[in-house]
Amino acid sequence: MSVKHPVTPDGRYFVVRGRLWRMANPHLSERDKSELVKRLMTARRAVRDAKAADDAEAEAAAHRAVDDAKRALGERGPVWWPDGAPDLNRHMAKNTPYAACYAEMRRRRDAEG
Repeated sequence: MSVKHPVTPDGRYFVVRGRLWRMANPHLSERDKSELVKRLMTARRAVRDAKAADDAEAEAAAHRAVDDAKRALGERGPVWWPDGAPDLNRHMAKNTPYAACYAEMRRRRDAEG
C-alpha cells in the first residue's frame, strides 16, 4: 500500500495540510479492513447521491453509515492503541507532541522540492 501523506512515527496519524487524521486500526485483518473500506465508500457515495437528490433523510442516514464504518475502522470513537495516549485526531500537528516530527516532515518535503 502506498502512503499518500506522511505518517507519524507511531503510525497513529497521517498528516494533511498540517492536521492529524487518525489511521485505521492496524490490528484489523486485511479481510475485515477491506470489507469496512467497501462499506465506507458505499456510504460516501450514498451521501453524494442523497445530496444530489436533495433528500435530507437519506443524507442523514448515509452520514450515520459513514460514521459507523469509520468507527469500525478505528478512525473515530475509542482509540485503538492501548497506552492511554490521548486522541489528537483533527488537531494541528504543530500544537501537539508531534510538533518536532511534523517540522522534520516539512523540512524533508521542502528539501525534496
